[in-house]
Amino acid sequence: MDVRTFLGHHGIVENPFQAEEARLDAVFHRLMDSDAFHPEFEKVYGQPERPNTAVVFGEKGSGKTALRLLMEKQVHDHNRRNPALKSWVVNYDDLNPIIDGLKRRVGWTKGHFLQSFRLVDHMDGILSIATTELVDALLSEDEPGEMARAAGYMSRRKRLDLALLAGVYDTGISRGDAGRWLRLKAALRLGTFPWMSALKWLSLGLLIAAVLTAGAMFVRGAGGGALAATVAVFGLAAAAAGWHWLRQSLQAAAWARRIAAEVRVVGREHPVASLCRTLEDLPASELAVRPMPAPGEDDSRYQLTERLLAVLGEFGYVSLTVMFDRVDEPSAVNGDPERMRAVVWPMLDNKFLQQDGVGIKLLLPLELSDLIRGESPEFFQRARLDKQSLIDPLTWSGAMLYDLCNRRLKSCLRPDAEPVRLRDLFAEDVADRDLISALEQMHQPRDAFKFLYHLIREHCSDVTEDNPVWNIPRLLLEFVRKEEARRLEQMHRLRAGT
Repeated sequence: MDVRTFLGHHGIVENPFQAEEARLDAVFHRLMDSDAFHPEFEKVYGQPERPNTAVVFGEKGSGKTALRLLMEKQVHDHNRRNPALKSWVVNYDDLNPIIDGLKRRVGWTKGHFLQSFRLVDHMDGILSIATTELVDALLSEDEPGEMARAAGYMSRRKRLDLALLAGVYDTGISRGDAGRWLRLKAALRLGTFPWMSALKWLSLGLLIAAVLTAGAMFVRGAGGGALAATVAVFGLAAAAAGWHWLRQSLQAAAWARRIAAEVRVVGREHPVASLCRTLEDLPASELAVRPMPAPGEDDSRYQLTERLLAVLGEFGYVSLTVMFDRVDEPSAVNGDPERMRAVVWPMLDNKFLQQDGVGIKLLLPLELSDLIRGESPEFFQRARLDKQSLIDPLTWSGAMLYDLCNRRLKSCLRPDAEPVRLRDLFAEDVADRDLISALEQMHQPRDAFKFLYHLIREHCSDVTEDNPVWNIPRLLLEFVRKEEARRLEQMHRLRAGT
């Protein structure tokens, strides 16, 4: 019998148990609108306008990514309902660009480059994602310039703060998109005229004029008093313009070198040159009083985060919610616990995790929980995990998984179908407690879904369409349960290295 035929008999139009990845799970995305996910969800989610930090350890398949997706949706729903108390979401879940930027700067000469990860690298990565998405929103053609108009009415201080953040962290500008930089300057009412280039060519033109006038004076001899005055005027003007251009250029170059040496995770082909072109466009006197990334000045990242929050406040965003997930997936990490530790440990710093107006949601593999237990008292004092809404581990009971499976079944029914529970797919001698007990052994959603998918597939392969059996027998339930339990035990042994 075909699986679709079996499910169709029960009024089910889509297999509720075939998806294994929350991002690609259509059933999960439908359930996000109406159903609770996990009893610990509210503890992790908190309040978007006053976000808390949460640290969640969970097995692969325990629902960490689903938790992140649901939190993201809940924040966006909150933003629609509360336009003056919104939270800006930063999805810090694709570390490949961050790690690639670090690899280009550090190389392989110091052993495995991930060991050089610093907290400020993560802060730079978060600032880069947040700033790039903010600039995207300001320059978006989908909306009729609403955010751009609001940006133009910010105080000059905040407009310059955003311009500096974009110059340092925006990935489009950092890769040489001059048009993006000019559009942003126009939106911020900072002008688009290339003053520094004009000053350079003006000083050069005045110098040439002075030389030509001096040549004319030499030809005419001593009677060129007016020409001498003209030479002096041209010369002084050329010197003034040249000095202003040279001073701004040298200052911008010095800042560019410092920033390029310190910001290692934002991809730039020619970091000093690209930063210099951007910084030359902003007034040196006003840049000098602003925080900039520099070696040994970690506090500058906290100050830049505060400046970003102040800018976001102009658009109704009172907080920043950072979703950190999938640390095991980058190719340079490849699930290795020690490499994951090198990436994650710098972030376990109470000052970073408890920033005002910033909620960090760390969704971490369970292997890291085992490594943390071997750390020193100094590590725990710095991380203060007792203050971070810690969930270790993210667990599911059999009853929770049973309810979750029932909700998935309900979402896959035909509109005209009779209500169906998981129990209805099984023979009369299978009770709810039997299913709950079997699901308890699966521990988490992904393995529970695999178990039920395997069970339905095995049942359909054992019967024909000519002699259909529409309920799964108890004997098959027990057989598949033991098979799946053995598979899970073998996987745990492999992970433990035994």
